[in-house]
Amino acid sequence: MHRIIIDSDPGVDDAVAIFLALASPEIELVGITTVAGNVSLNKVYNNAKRLLSLVERPDIPVVKGCSHPIMARRSNHTEVHGEDGLAGIALPESNYPDYSGHAIDFIIDTVMSNPGEITLCPIAPLTNIAMAMIKEPRLTDNIKDIVLMGGAVFTQGNITPAAEFNFYVDPHAAHIVFDSARHITMLGLDVTMKADIRAGLCRSLEKKGHIAKIVATMSQKYAEFDPFLHDPCVIAYLIKPEIFSSIEGDIYIEYGSKTLFGHSLACSAKNKEAEPKCTIVTDVDTSKLMPLIAERIGTLG
Repeated sequence: MHRIIIDSDPGVDDAVAIFLALASPEIELVGITTVAGNVSLNKVYNNAKRLLSLVERPDIPVVKGCSHPIMARRSNHTEVHGEDGLAGIALPESNYPDYSGHAIDFIIDTVMSNPGEITLCPIAPLTNIAMAMIKEPRLTDNIKDIVLMGGAVFTQGNITPAAEFNFYVDPHAAHIVFDSARHITMLGLDVTMKADIRAGLCRSLEKKGHIAKIVATMSQKYAEFDPFLHDPCVIAYLIKPEIFSSIEGDIYIEYGSKTLFGHSLACSAKNKEAEPKCTIVTDVDTSKLMPLIAERIGTLG
């Protein structure tokens, strides 16, 4: 059983990742923290609450986090997910209770109260995670693992030729997280761009229940701009790591160069006697990934 916090900016593929986690007995979702990314903080926060209301899970805290990157102040919102973040698919307003605290403190309190038990699953810019590490330096010793979506090592980026969106939005945060963490499992564009929605996912979802049909409609609209389900790969990796392939190494994040801003560079361990800090996932068996997503989400009703 993986006890996880999803740090998210919903986002269509974020929504699929959240639903996949909720539908999987291998996962206990102990909370969702939100951060500005795909759209503004208020929108992603409300989207997360609406998604959990749709599946009637008011027991899971949704916590609002950082509204902008650590240093940059410009907007980096993407149009891929539509103006509202969920491809224009109208979901009922949520009566989900507001959580009074901040995402940074929720992450710290949850991890420190459950040492060695919580896996952080950031599928958004890493601002919340970095700020939590800065505020509580002992956090890194108490996290079970960090399994994240971000970066591009052996392929070009999707926001610039050099950078993937999450790392580009807040490369300073990404640098802090990769520099501070004891271990990270990184699922970047090298693997997520093989998770192609067009490989029959929507047809499978359309044959299932109400929520699956909503996911199918969202995914179809999202695929008009980006046909790859990036974020669900993180959850699928926790459920079935055997369908993925990976290498070991260290990751350096570029945050000083204008042309390479947000670039993720893989290298061997700085100390040859030390274990690499990062598992870099590079491939997935799509013929098993897409049926897994469809089958699990189909159980939500």
